[in-house]
Amino acid sequence: MGDHLIVIGRPSPTGGRRVRVDGTILGLAHGTRDVLEFLRRAGLEWGEADLLGSELVEWKGGGPEVWTTEPPG
Repeated sequence: MGDHLIVIGRPSPTGGRRVRVDGTILGLAHGTRDVLEFLRRAGLEWGEADLLGSELVEWKGGGPEVWTTEPPG
């Protein structure tokens, strides 16, 4: 896994969340699969359990279930 700070930004008005690792933008994710793919491409082999349970991941504007600014329903 490694000791890299991963920040999942607030949901954007058009959907998706910016993903950063150690301050470098990896892309705009629309779900946890996208986040994991960005991490894989950056050479970080993380699983979903690692992503959801690690203290090295900071979720801004909601947890891993929030990918849009629109209210549910």
